[in-house]
Amino acid sequence: MRIMGLDYGSVTVGVAISDPLLLTAQGIEVIRRKQENKLRRTLARIDELIKEYEISKIVVGYPKHMNNTIGERAKKSEEFADILRKRTSLDVILWDERLTTVAANQVLTEGGLEYKEKDLVIDKIAAGLILQGYLDKLYNERI
Repeated sequence: MRIMGLDYGSVTVGVAISDPLLLTAQGIEVIRRKQENKLRRTLARIDELIKEYEISKIVVGYPKHMNNTIGERAKKSEEFADILRKRTSLDVILWDERLTTVAANQVLTEGGLEYKEKDLVIDKIAAGLILQGYLDKLYNERI
């Protein structure tokens, strides 16, 4: 059993997967699409990854504003989470992702990546940070 983390964006979805012990998250890929409302291939790829990694739960980044209000991007994440719940019958958790893209950018900058290189991987790093935050919460509840 593993958990999948998703960083849902307007034309990309960063994907991360937990290890079987639910301790660490690893960004694995970025799913790209040409238009925001074209989700067929994105959902098909998520289905494949669910089967391949034996996913039991999905965590979707929830981009609240810094003042804790819900904006347009957060509403789109809610809609995406609802689609995933209906399609997969899995538990789908919305997880506060404030500043994860900023943190991912900082990690990549410190790693010496150029802007174009960052653009290719930042979403999967952000997905990993989202999922790791959730895994850390689970771990802290166990101890």
